Amino acid sequence: MFELFLISAKRFAGLVASSLTTSPDGRAALRPRRILIMLGFLPVFALGQALHWLGFLLDDLFFRGWRRVQVEAPVFVLGVPRSGTTRLHQVLAQDEQFTTFRTWECLFAPSVTQRLFFLGLARADRAVGAPMARLLRRIERRVFSGLDDVHPMGLTTPEEDYFALMPVLSCFILALPFPNFEHIWRVGRFDADLEPAERKRLLDFYEACLKRHLYVHGTEKCLLSKNAAFAPLAQSLAQRFPDARFIVSLRDPLETVPSQLSSIGPGLAFFGVPADSEPVRRRLTAQLAFYYENLGLLREQLPESQHAALGMQDLRGGLGVTLKAVYNRLGLPVSAAFEQVLEHEDGQARSYKSSHHYSLEQFGLTPATVSERFAAAYRHPVLAPVATPQPAVLETRSASC
Repeated sequence: MFELFLISAKRFAGLVASSLTTSPDGRAALRPRRILIMLGFLPVFALGQALHWLGFLLDDLFFRGWRRVQVEAPVFVLGVPRSGTTRLHQVLAQDEQFTTFRTWECLFAPSVTQRLFFLGLARADRAVGAPMARLLRRIERRVFSGLDDVHPMGLTTPEEDYFALMPVLSCFILALPFPNFEHIWRVGRFDADLEPAERKRLLDFYEACLKRHLYVHGTEKCLLSKNAAFAPLAQSLAQRFPDARFIVSLRDPLETVPSQLSSIGPGLAFFGVPADSEPVRRRLTAQLAFYYENLGLLREQLPESQHAALGMQDLRGGLGVTLKAVYNRLGLPVSAAFEQVLEHEDGQARSYKSSHHYSLEQFGLTPATVSERFAAAYRHPVLAPVATPQPAVLETRSASC
């Protein structure tokens, strides 16, 4: 752990220097606005990471029991970005057999110490009528409301636990403020580009985060983890957790690519990077192609009892039927309470219409170039053309959304 702290501290020092002195994407000019944003962002970011590392230190002083926790038969929801994994996660998180990370835990409390502190604070707040909770709900609506069409968030909603990798600077969202951060692009091709020693260090750290979560929330529940950004870790996760079950959500690259490029534009612009940065677009498109390839390899390596793949349209047009089939395939029980959840969520999914609009043309892409670049993706049964329509069950073609 100390070695990883030193590596991360060195990388952070490099990020500080480069973000204040060089082009953000290797092509665009470094403008005063970006420098001002970084001068405000970097100290806050550094303070947050320092508090996380302090929490990890205190864990080993006062809560060493987390090390004895075993992560048994976890369920990983993987996929490509913009393929419905967030909605799928929100539905699965309502099943009481699972425990999953919440946004506040990912961002503010990856350590046991931090979680127990905030949970204690919440109990004290409830004892006096919950004034702090009401204030936080008003604040979070202002902060997160702009993300509703792209990635709905709230402090207590289920969230991607890849945010727990922020202290080791391996959370892929760091590509937005630091698009020239080479380590983060290597993480984006984790199974292919990272050296075995570095893969092990990061997997050790991630597993420790999962153990801390179970230590706080109880080991009697099954760990549910959802990360679209973990597609490049798919094979490593399967090796680290040999009893894990995987649910993979896919979407036609003709829709995934422009949707992802559109969704990151505002984040890039906020940090003073051109929203239409060509270097970022090129690297991200290549990385998305690797996501599909790596998820295809995962499917080939796992038995059917540990792997289920579905298309985004299955979630919209037959969520209840699809998830019951997934549960049956993976050997997960469906409780009566979750049956009712599925019935309700199925109706919600059928009536959902996204207001997030985008097109290939706005990014200088054509259907022909994307289809050629992502030819390997269409070999997956979920995306491969079929002669006749099939029911919305496992590994069927995802219709256009």
